[in-house]
Amino acid sequence: MEAAEFRKRGKEMVDYVADYLEQIDKRQVFPDVEPGYLRPLIPDCAPQDPESFEDVFKDIEKIIMPGAASPACTELETVMLDWLGKMINLPGEFLAGKDGQGGGVIQGSASEATLISLLAARTKTIRRVQSEKPELTEADVMGRLVAYASDQAHSSVERAALIGGVKMKTVSSDDTFSVCGSALKKVLDEDKASGLIPFFFCATLGTTPCCSFDKLLELGPVCNKENIWMHIDAAYAGSAFICPEFRHLLNGVEFADSFNFNPHKWLLVNFDCSAMWVKKRSDLTGAFKLEPLYLQHHHQESGLVTDYRHWQIPLGRRFRSLKLWFVLRMYGVRGLQEHIRKHIRLSHQFEHLVLQDERFEICAEVVLGLVCFRLKGSNELNKALLKSINEAKKIHLVPCHLREKFVLRFAICSRAVESTHIKFAWQHISQLATDLLKTWEQNHHQ
Repeated sequence: MEAAEFRKRGKEMVDYVADYLEQIDKRQVFPDVEPGYLRPLIPDCAPQDPESFEDVFKDIEKIIMPGAASPACTELETVMLDWLGKMINLPGEFLAGKDGQGGGVIQGSASEATLISLLAARTKTIRRVQSEKPELTEADVMGRLVAYASDQAHSSVERAALIGGVKMKTVSSDDTFSVCGSALKKVLDEDKASGLIPFFFCATLGTTPCCSFDKLLELGPVCNKENIWMHIDAAYAGSAFICPEFRHLLNGVEFADSFNFNPHKWLLVNFDCSAMWVKKRSDLTGAFKLEPLYLQHHHQESGLVTDYRHWQIPLGRRFRSLKLWFVLRMYGVRGLQEHIRKHIRLSHQFEHLVLQDERFEICAEVVLGLVCFRLKGSNELNKALLKSINEAKKIHLVPCHLREKFVLRFAICSRAVESTHIKFAWQHISQLATDLLKTWEQNHHQ
């Protein structure tokens, strides 16, 4: 949508809201719809090609407003997570469908999804262990629980364990910065021999430092055999799985208990929109369900209603699925695929420019839209280059450590980025490197 159309559509939306408020006394205070009303009114999968704003906007009054707000909010979210799950070819066990045991929910962030998964896994494990060994108290079990993640995992995983009051251990990654099955099994065997209870492993697809991928096809069977909840954090990379040529990166998801990625990171949906799926929604509701009188409703025992307050930490929630519905319809699957593919082409363009300059090196395989690179030289030299880049305020880079190396990260993320921006960025970096190396050599020769 160009700026002129955005202004036009924005005014139309403001007029719609104003008209609604002016005539609100003519509307019912409670909807007449029955549970499940919305699913038959919309297709069972996202459109391949873009739809017009007019068509989407018309459906607000036709489909959404009869169920405003809570029934529509909940039911559209359930269907949109099924749409999104089908777009990345998630196994059917993760979809709600009409009578599935799994399903999706929109959380605020990947951090929340990891925390929710860990807490659900903790409750499930405590109950299982106590059923096997009734003499153990909840405190006895809690003190022995251990969660695991890669040494490349995001700090939010460690924070989840901190909030959950359980031990967290990192598993060493290999030369490609990925965790393999044998590395996890070794740590599990050592901890079980020490009397600890492994209960949760967070696999990462597209790590923050360098976009590496843990080996699900090796890790999944280990977790399943050891009765460990496997959660997959694909916060950034998950959007790429809508492209068939990148779907293989998700192979092994069938072994997972929960899976998460952020459409607000790379799928053109505004923050916040973090999509999370579980194989068994009863694992979540079993951990978080409380039913005070003031939150009860007459449909809750019917089995026909998804009650998302049992899937998350807060009770209140926004109508986040509405923006996802708009994006999926106005871009279509093909439009979103082209968005992803364009960014990946541009990342390889930048990689090619780096490789043409013998002063620089690529530090990790370029798989998606992230390029990890550095000047050949000391960490101090690269810290100085990063400082020059960010102080110039033409582009902004965030660094990482890959083993002992200080590395610069070039991330393609703007909707409007073009090849000319990549060329400009590289010319800027190259010139700053030239200037830095001159002064660096002079200072170190004195």
